[in-house]
Order: sequence, then C-alpha cells, then structure tokens
Amino acid sequence: MDSKAAAFLRLIKIMDELREKCPWDRKQTIHSLRKLTIEELYELVDAITEEDYDGIKEEIGDLFLHLVFYSKIASEKNLFSIEDALNDVCDKLIKRHPHIYGDVQVDSDEDVKRNWEQIKLQEGKKSILEGVPKSLPAMVKAYRLQEKTATVGFEWDKLEDVYKKVEEEKLELEEAVHSGIQADIEEEFGDFIFAMINYARFLNLDPENALEKVNVKFKKRFEYIENKAPKPLQEMTLTEMDDLWNEAKLKK
Repeated sequence: MDSKAAAFLRLIKIMDELREKCPWDRKQTIHSLRKLTIEELYELVDAITEEDYDGIKEEIGDLFLHLVFYSKIASEKNLFSIEDALNDVCDKLIKRHPHIYGDVQVDSDEDVKRNWEQIKLQEGKKSILEGVPKSLPAMVKAYRLQEKTATVGFEWDKLEDVYKKVEEEKLELEEAVHSGIQADIEEEFGDFIFAMINYARFLNLDPENALEKVNVKFKKRFEYIENKAPKPLQEMTLTEMDDLWNEAKLKK
C-alpha cells in the first residue's frame, strides 16, 4: 500500500477507535468542534506567516484530524462518509480543470480563474460572488470579492487607475472627517480601505499578510520599549518612548 494511503487509513482507524472508546471524543458534535477547528486554522495561519514548517506540518495534521472527525460524525448519522467528501472534491476538481482533463486551451492562470467561475455558474450558482463566505474577515472578504469580479472584466486596466481611485477615496474621507458626520466618516473610511486592498491586489500583495507583518513588527518594537524603559511608561514622554522606538528599529 502507498505510504500516503496507509497514513490516511491509520488516522481513520484511530478516529474510529477514539469515537468508540474515549468519553471526550464520543461527546463531541459538529458544533462543539467548530470553535476548536477555527483555533486550529488560525494556528496554521500563524505558522505560515512565520514560515515555521515544523509548525505547518503539525497544524496540517491537526486540521486533518478535525476533517476526519466531522466526516465520522456525519457517517454515524448516515449523512455522508469520508469517501463521499473526497470523491466529491475530486469530481469537482476534474470538472473545473477542463484544460487538464478535457480539450480546453488556456494561456495563463487568469484564464484558469475565469473558466473556474464560469463553470461554477453553469453548475447553478446565481452569482460569481455566491461562494464568498459571509463570516470571512472583512479584509479577506474584500480581496476575494475583487478577485472574483475581476474574472468577468470588472477590473481597472492599469495600476495607475487603481491608485487614482485610492487618492479619490482619500479625499472623500478627508471631506467626511471635516463634516464631522460619523456615519459618513465610517462609510468613506471603508471605501478607502477597500480601494487600498484593491491596490494591494494589483501589486500582487496579500493585504492580510502585509498587515499581519506590521502587527508583528509593531509588537516587537513596543515590547522593546517596555523592556528598555528606565521608568514606568506612564511617566515617560512620547519623545522618550519614540527614542526607544527608533532604537528598536535598528534591531534586526
């Protein structure tokens, strides 16, 4: 037996045993597992951000366990099996890659994405945006909405045009701030962030990753201030703290 198949079947067997013999595992439902799965996913995201491949390996294993767990619960209810889930995704991948499993010709990854969205519409989707989860973090959701609408040509032609939109939204935000109307400020701030996310996409940047790297950098530098402060931070001036911040910037 192939080693990959053997490892997967080993996990299936252990899951069966735990579900039968372990009081904690027997007690779990799809709802009790949900929050744990979200936690495991974010642990994987942390490992990816840090390029910690040992951590990535561990968290992939944890997520596999959760996916097998959900399938086990579903099979106990005679709803679907792990085989059903795996065969469904295999069938979907084959159908949505006609340039590999059919005679469709593509010239780029953009062609592949356009074909993917068109095939989804043929499958009964009413909108190309239908598959964007409602509960996605707002920044990730904005990126995905822009990415999907771009596949049908709802897209700026040039990077310069995208930046002009950013500048336009920035001016509208400034006008809203001057008006003092909070609802308008919130709306224009959202438009500005949305435009910046689009600009990041044109720069081939993941805005979520970019912001998280800034978060990590900020945390590290502020902790340097805390560790080097000669007195309680509340007693320091902003200038004194800024001097330590500049020291932290020199530390790599």
